[in-house]
Amino acid sequence: MQHPEFEQEREHLAYVKHYMANVLAESARDVATAQDNIRKSMADLEYLDSSSSYLNILTNARFFDMARNQKEGLEAIMQKPYFARIHFQKEGEAAEKLYIGKTSLFDKDTQEPVVVDWRSPVANVYYDGRLGDVTYDVNGEEMNGHLFSKRQYKIEHGKLFEVRDIDLTTNDDLLQDALAGKADVRLTEIVSTIQAEQNDIIRAHLKQPIIVQGAAGSGKTTIALHRISYFLYTMGEHFNASQLMILAPNNLFIDYIADVLPELGVGHIRQSTFADYVRDATGLKLKLEDANHYLEQLMQQRAAVDLAIPRLKGSLEYRDMMQLYVDELAKEMAVLFDDVYIEKYRILRASHLQELFLEDYAYLPIEERVKKMRAVIQSHVRQKKKQILYTLNKKYDDIIGKALNIFDAERRKKEVTRWIDERDRRIPAIEQEAKTTATLYMKRFKKYNIKKLYRAFLTDDAVQQMLAPHWTTKQRESFQQAHKKERWTNEDLAALFFLHAKIKGMKETHKIRVVFIDEVQDYSLFQLAALKEGLDTDMFTMVGDLAQGIHSYRSLTDWEPVRELFPRASYKTLQKSYRTTIEIMAVANKILSKMDEDLPLVEPVVRHGLEPEFHAQQAFDAAQIGTLFTNIQARHQSVALICKTTEDATHFERALATAGVHAQLLDEQAAIDQQALLVVPSHLSKGLEFDAVMIVCDNDGFRDTPLERKLLYVATTRAMHELHLIGQSMADFLL
Repeated sequence: MQHPEFEQEREHLAYVKHYMANVLAESARDVATAQDNIRKSMADLEYLDSSSSYLNILTNARFFDMARNQKEGLEAIMQKPYFARIHFQKEGEAAEKLYIGKTSLFDKDTQEPVVVDWRSPVANVYYDGRLGDVTYDVNGEEMNGHLFSKRQYKIEHGKLFEVRDIDLTTNDDLLQDALAGKADVRLTEIVSTIQAEQNDIIRAHLKQPIIVQGAAGSGKTTIALHRISYFLYTMGEHFNASQLMILAPNNLFIDYIADVLPELGVGHIRQSTFADYVRDATGLKLKLEDANHYLEQLMQQRAAVDLAIPRLKGSLEYRDMMQLYVDELAKEMAVLFDDVYIEKYRILRASHLQELFLEDYAYLPIEERVKKMRAVIQSHVRQKKKQILYTLNKKYDDIIGKALNIFDAERRKKEVTRWIDERDRRIPAIEQEAKTTATLYMKRFKKYNIKKLYRAFLTDDAVQQMLAPHWTTKQRESFQQAHKKERWTNEDLAALFFLHAKIKGMKETHKIRVVFIDEVQDYSLFQLAALKEGLDTDMFTMVGDLAQGIHSYRSLTDWEPVRELFPRASYKTLQKSYRTTIEIMAVANKILSKMDEDLPLVEPVVRHGLEPEFHAQQAFDAAQIGTLFTNIQARHQSVALICKTTEDATHFERALATAGVHAQLLDEQAAIDQQALLVVPSHLSKGLEFDAVMIVCDNDGFRDTPLERKLLYVATTRAMHELHLIGQSMADFLL
């Protein structure tokens, strides 16, 4: 049944689109004008006053950026200008109907809002408020008002299809429509269906860290992305996008979110993996072993895997060893300071310089302290030089004056000449020496090679005895043997980054002020501590799920140590899953209940679908998989075949290709082909979602171990609508 105000709403949409078209045309003219002015100013550089022309270029360039940004922003929302409306009355003001969309648009004559940005304070009423009296926050001040109604719109390709009046957004029809949609559009449409508990995290205190334990499918990634968008909207005058960074689990994931960020207005934010950021920030040339090296070994059961070293390297104990290393290096360097002289005059005492280096400037990285000490010495040399020259000139004036009073002419001439010559030789020599005093003095301080320093710790017995005196001889020998060959692993990155930050310091281009980490459960405490101390900020948004902690042998198994590391952090949990159907989550919850971690079962949003289906297969049958893929493709677009290991995925993809099935083996560098059957190792599927998922086991099913339970849980929770289990028996899937 059509909404009684459907026609009025359709007319309003037509008005908004018409107004936007006019603004777009004006923006296009502004862009063209700015471009033309820049071209003229460039030409004027040939014969006009260059400073005036440069000023014109800069002014028009800024105007060009503003006009272009407005044009691009409007073009992005033209086909869907808004998705909701609130009928709201602020306390003491007239009631108004506010249309909510992805960006703001104001009437240029009246300055009344045509569309209100979803990130604005008043839009919070839509996400959080029930009908009736409500409160909301504006820059720390609580505002009151009355919410008469909330309305949602289904608008596609600029056409209004449906109008719905609602109270709460928790189980509304718009959400159900979004959840029933395709995986490739879910992220881009999430802003219209943000739920109250998600909204609470997106808008949580922006100047404090936050830790989110979110169940699979609870929207952790979208919350992180929208919190970035909200952060820039709210704090944009204090921060720019280059000072924010999202750390993703792999490059495949970065590609997965690439289309979403520009739509949220955060296209210029730094996106990286932890490994890539460390290599970029330190400038170290490191060829890393596969980040999943230990993971694959554990799954393949080919040899006993010693996890003691990766576990140690992820600990705060290891962080303390690196800090002790830095402190010892600083002490060694402090010994090099001795008294500073110009000629025979002492400018600075060694004890004072050592105190400055070790205490007053201890907050600086070592090499930055050295630069600071050079500046201190230069400053003192300049000051003392003036005093020395003044004293010496006065002394020579007095001596020469006395010599001029000598009665004997021959002797008088000889004495005056002697003192004048000494003065004319000594004064310039002191002035010349003062110019090079600091430079020559500082030559004793050499720059460090971070890789060599760290290698010394890994292999040098004396260094280990100094930094880890509690280690036994056997422990040191075992540690040294493990590092005999120069191989770099993901677990070494925290130490290398920490040492670089504490010794060399961070370049401005790599000083990130706000960090967003997805899949944070796969980080070690030392990695988080290294980032926090190296960047000198605790403004982190950390989202993860301990149930998906497939690297728990060297990473987080509990949130409490993270909360201790970030004492200002708030802690939130999300237990509702918006991704999977009730039927699929029932299977996932059976696996979740077997885990060692004490985690509550996930609550699926009420959405039913097909029962997960088991397909018996004694050996991998590419033809059977191909037939199943074709059947699923008739219903869904994105389909994944998730395998236990990388080796399995490689083997199965080849078999599928031989059988003529259009399949793509996903790795971290792959661009996803939506038409292909996506073959994915279980560990790489984390963070992704697909319309339908096939989990296949050949001869080796999932074992009932902490790691493989988590890998299986990850695999099952990737599916939005359909789940197919393919193996010899249900026991292969711990069911």
